Amino acid sequence: MKKLVILISGRGSNMEAIVKACRAEGWPAEVAAVLSNRPDAAGLKFAAEHGVPTGVVDHKAYPSREAFDAALQAAIDAFAPDLVVLAGFMRILTPGFTAHYAGRLLNIHPSLLPAFPGLHTHERAIDAGCHASGATVHFVTAELDHGPMVAQAVVPILPGDDADAVAARVLKLEHRMYPQAVRWFVEGQLSIDGSRVCVASGASQLFTA
Repeated sequence: MKKLVILISGRGSNMEAIVKACRAEGWPAEVAAVLSNRPDAAGLKFAAEHGVPTGVVDHKAYPSREAFDAALQAAIDAFAPDLVVLAGFMRILTPGFTAHYAGRLLNIHPSLLPAFPGLHTHERAIDAGCHASGATVHFVTAELDHGPMVAQAVVPILPGDDADAVAARVLKLEHRMYPQAVRWFVEGQLSIDGSRVCVASGASQLFTA
């Protein structure tokens, strides 16, 4: 039985999707904890109501990014996780932290990486004249919003769309894609070959509406 620790900063809708899928689909895994850097993160309530242990490591209580990451790492490792899942965790992680969890730290980013790393991704895609946007699940490395890509979700950018409309369309696919990517990991289906990630079953790594 694999153990998962999920990190959130807000409502944690992808965390909710993963918790529900893990239980409903009978994965060989359990969500051991949901941790946040914000005491007011709405997702903590969902986790507690569903019997998942929760914790807070408030980044404001630490004098440096390194000190915060060290405290966060200690909180995570107390649960001895096989996989750490970033689900709307809005902190830039230090190289030491990402190295500690190399190959077992997943993130979801709301763009078709390597395009548009960072913030305001859908707005930037619209402004650039892109005809599609989406999201990417990837293994985390020291370089922000990079790392071997596990899966991508693609939606069209329609005439008249604003960033909120695109984000809502993408989020529906995120809630399918991220649980599936985590399930592939816990079932031992993922392998990393340089910058490429393969799924042993040959399942499609592209999600569309």
